[in-house]
Amino acid sequence: MDVAPHEPVIQVRNLAVAFDGRAVLDNLSLDVNRGEILGVVGASGAGKSVLLRTLLGLIPKSGGSVRVLRLDLSDASVQERRSVGRRCGTLFQQGALFSSLSLMENVQFPMREYLDLSDRLRKEVAMAKIEMVGLDPNDADKFPAQLSGGMTKRAALARALALDPEILFLDEPTSDLDNIAADEFDSLIRTLRRTLGLTVFMVTHDLESVGRVCDRVAAIADKRIVFAGPLAAAVQAQDPWVKAYFGGPRARAALAAGLR
Repeated sequence: MDVAPHEPVIQVRNLAVAFDGRAVLDNLSLDVNRGEILGVVGASGAGKSVLLRTLLGLIPKSGGSVRVLRLDLSDASVQERRSVGRRCGTLFQQGALFSSLSLMENVQFPMREYLDLSDRLRKEVAMAKIEMVGLDPNDADKFPAQLSGGMTKRAALARALALDPEILFLDEPTSDLDNIAADEFDSLIRTLRRTLGLTVFMVTHDLESVGRVCDRVAAIADKRIVFAGPLAAAVQAQDPWVKAYFGGPRARAALAAGLR
């Protein structure tokens, strides 16, 4: 299921998702290109995280199609879904670390699930991921309750990278971080994309972060994608919601700060 160089790694067509008969997403279409960082924005409750979780197969769709790395999730077997899942890494909004496991054990968790490695090799790989995201190896035995907010995000990122994924899903990665920590995290994402060749699907409300790291931005409004393209084009878009979102003084100031 290798993807051709110019073929999107994620293809969504006419996606519909509903809860208790209430549509959250409807007729939503979007492509995510290999090697890009795509920022997904929208108002609170617009369905950004629902879209991310649907792409991961965590939420069932009620219509349309989703293809990830050429696999149509509707027709996929459990084994095929598992194979594609191994090629994707996810950082959830609050980190979602297992509180009863140490940092090292959290990073090792996907390896235990998918890989047949010796204890020694699993520890070596986990330590490499911990250092890759800028954490001190001395923190490996700490538990989530002992980590700061920024350390928790990095720990969750190390776990997301444990299986060397092709696609990295980020759900509000800079939420709850101070400006310095958010800047450092954005820089880390850029570096990882460049060094590992990742494709990054990032749900965010942080416009400075959008300006700093994203190649393209996709905006959700009215249950669908109303704009997808370069940030410069978003600023000039004529869709009323996109125009209001990117054209206000606070948004302009945030984007200017991010683009510096």
